[in-house]
Amino acid sequence: MPRGDLFPDIAPYETGLLPLSGGHVMYWEQVGNPRGQPVLFLHGGPGAGAGAIHRRFFDPGHWRVVIFDQRGAGRSRPLGELRENTTPHLVSDIEVLRRFLGIEKWLLFGGSWGSTLALAYAQAHPERVAGCVLRGVFLGRQTEVEWFLYGLRRVFPDAWAAFAEHIPAAERTDLLGAYLRRLCDPDPLVHGPAARAWSLYEGSCSTLLPSPETVASFAQDRSALGLARIEAHYFANDLFLPPEGLLGGMERIAHVPAEIVQGRYDMVCPPDTAFDLAGAWPRARLTIVPDAGHSALEPGVRTALVAAVERFRRRG
Repeated sequence: MPRGDLFPDIAPYETGLLPLSGGHVMYWEQVGNPRGQPVLFLHGGPGAGAGAIHRRFFDPGHWRVVIFDQRGAGRSRPLGELRENTTPHLVSDIEVLRRFLGIEKWLLFGGSWGSTLALAYAQAHPERVAGCVLRGVFLGRQTEVEWFLYGLRRVFPDAWAAFAEHIPAAERTDLLGAYLRRLCDPDPLVHGPAARAWSLYEGSCSTLLPSPETVASFAQDRSALGLARIEAHYFANDLFLPPEGLLGGMERIAHVPAEIVQGRYDMVCPPDTAFDLAGAWPRARLTIVPDAGHSALEPGVRTALVAAVERFRRRG
């Protein structure tokens, strides 16, 4: 699809590997203006990893863009590792990276699971957050997980059937447990096909119109394993969020300005979640894109995201 509304391709000016707890090693990179306004990109999943396309939401002449792959994801290692891989670990990792890079405060930019992690980090460290740009909001509530696992069949019955039929009929009342057992199996002949089936399901439901390019990106073996295994692990553990959920901590960031971009026909993270978040956030501006689904790369969504970032640029 044409992506002329994004900024041009750009290479990082610095990359590195940062040791973390539990044997994890974080891949990180910086892009754009080394003296610019800091912004942190938080990828989705959990476990999806970041890519070169994500650098292009930000004007490289203005922003100091920090991108990293979360534990077990993308170029971080070991790939798909679940030990010491929880939301509090990821929040702590962001602080390790911030201190390592000498950044006082930054704008957070995250979509889907990236919006969840942005909120968790902001509520833990509000003094370090200049603002938030969030897309395809996911709050990690049980109803949202159940929608992904079962509710999506009402709109994507064919994609859901392929997802469910990877599991024997006797186990389909607990798709999450059945998938997690297979995804954690050490045999690549077991975890590989399960990872592809999970990831293809998510990719197939992520755009308003069919997008073979999107589905193909989800089907790649390395990205599929990180996404499927870590996502199932987090889903099985209530996303490692506090009992009151993220909406229960909104008073901590009531003063933080936010831009929320939501596709009207987002089936992976339906719009009512974004409405709930905006209703609990006095300084949030909600933009509904009328002709888009979940993907950040759908034309209306990426245009709205770039505009949202530019509004923060003008704030200074």
